[in-house]
Amino acid sequence: MNQLSFSTESKSKTRVIASSGVFQIELLEHVGQGDYPILIEISKHLKSQYGEKAVLTKTTIQKYFNKPGSLPFIVRYRGNIIGYIIGVPLGELGHEPWALLDEHFGKENTLYTYALLIMAQYETNGYAKMLKRVYLSWAKKRLTIRYVTGHVILGVSSRFSGEIKIVNRVDNWQDTGKTFEYYRRDLDPNKSQLQKNNPPLVEKV
Repeated sequence: MNQLSFSTESKSKTRVIASSGVFQIELLEHVGQGDYPILIEISKHLKSQYGEKAVLTKTTIQKYFNKPGSLPFIVRYRGNIIGYIIGVPLGELGHEPWALLDEHFGKENTLYTYALLIMAQYETNGYAKMLKRVYLSWAKKRLTIRYVTGHVILGVSSRFSGEIKIVNRVDNWQDTGKTFEYYRRDLDPNKSQLQKNNPPLVEKV
């Protein structure tokens, strides 16, 4: 029985969301222990830009990838994992001072983009854009999620499409010596405009 339990946990449970020839994007419903090593190895590519904390560990994989409410995807090329993106409910990051300062903390309406990575040799193929497009599309399907946030190097968010607001800027983010910006993407900006044009009705008494 113990052997069967280990076997089940060691295998990831995924669902193919998009594919084109040798490339495919999969929704990670559960990350098995068998995929921990490759995810950790790939995440080391983030260290130079995002610092040591960006490198995955068994603990962070279990904590974020397998957390109810998280939104993780992996990318495969010829069957091999070459990248991933992971969205984490903002409320799960209460140990981070910057998260507590977000005006939407505790409202359960925000997904924080913990990491987006495509290995360097595949970056010119447009895979990162496809991965991000799928991620945002699925985030919009969650009725409770209104915003997607994240930290990127200064100036990067200006290239994003959609309704983007820079919430703040942080010098020496994660001891990288670089300035990062914390951005917020509104997944339904028309809703804000509608609320401005149509204030709540006041019942006459």
